[in-house]
Formats: sequence, structure tokens, C-alpha cells
Amino acid sequence: MTGRIIETEACVAEGIEWLCANDPKMAEAHAATGPLPLRRKPDGFTQLLSAIVSQQVSVASANAIWRRLEEAGLLSADAIAANTPEQLREVGLSRQKARYALALAEAGIDYDALRAAPNEEVIEVLTAVTGIGVWTAEIYAMFSLGRADVFAPGDLALQEAARILYGLDERPKERALRQMAERWSPWRAVAARQLWAYYHVAKDREGIR
Repeated sequence: MTGRIIETEACVAEGIEWLCANDPKMAEAHAATGPLPLRRKPDGFTQLLSAIVSQQVSVASANAIWRRLEEAGLLSADAIAANTPEQLREVGLSRQKARYALALAEAGIDYDALRAAPNEEVIEVLTAVTGIGVWTAEIYAMFSLGRADVFAPGDLALQEAARILYGLDERPKERALRQMAERWSPWRAVAARQLWAYYHVAKDREGIR
């Protein structure tokens, strides 16, 4: 079972209404941020390739590399697989990312089948690919597949937002935040959207960018 799929802004609004009714702190955060974004993205190879390109570089650098890949016609699995690591490095990928891109291209993932797969299977299939970690897989499930009950507890901004909102002494580690997020089921992906939005508001209040 895939569970609820977030298709529209109305789905997000339904989720946050449930969260606010069941968690006063979520209601407090929502009052501070206002309406939440849909943040749906396409699914498939290109989206995961974009995630690989974006790893550990600035947005500007990732955008520059992506433009070079686009200009070279290297946004599909077949196109990537037809190149050597050296050729991929010529368009801006690091040695490691060239290896990751080739691993993804050669993984043979059935992206159509993932749309109907349970959340656990989605994470398992994606993390079996070199270069795709749990965080990337969870973000893909949340925003490319629209899964309503997926969370990304390894995300530092989510951890920090939870620390501030719930008045914790320290930032919760991944395991602790995963357990904490169980209270937000079946709308954990909307809780994540709320915490990300709250993180920016809280940091703006502190004068931190």
C-alpha cells in the first residue's frame, strides 16, 4: 500500500489541519508560517540525477553543472550510460558523481512500478544504488511520489526546527526524530513541510540566513 498521495495544495491543507488539531505545537508553527507549499516534483531518472548533481555543492554550482549536462543531452539513463566516467567528468561531474550517475543509469529501476510500491520498498530500491542515501530516497518519496506519510529525520533543518519548536535542550538525532515523527502519522510529509517552513521563520527571527 502506498498510503495517501499528496496531489494538490488542498491535500497539504487537509494534512496541516489534522496536524494542528492533534499537536498544539504544529498549530503554533503554522500560525507563524501561514499556508504551506505543495512542493511536488516530477519522478524518474532525471530527478534522481539532479539530486546526485546537487550533493555537497552550492545551488549555483549545481545549476551550472546541470546546464552543461542539459546542453550535452545527458539527462536520460541511456545517454548517461553511453558515456565513460572520463566523458562525464568533462561536463562537470566529479569522479565520484560520475560513478554515481553511471550506477543510477545502469540500475534498471522501474520508475513506473515505484509509483505503486510501498514506502519501504521505494526506500530499499533507491538506496541499493551507489550514491543514493536514505535522505535522498525519502525526499524522492515525499516530493516526486507525493507520499503523505514519509519523513526525513536525517535532515538537519528538520532536526533544528524540532529543537526550537519543542523547546528541546539539543537537536534530536535521526533516531530520536524518527520516533518523534510517529505522532504525525499519517501526515508526516506535511509535518516535514511545516517544520521546514518554521525553520526559516525561526532563523529569520534569530537573524541567521
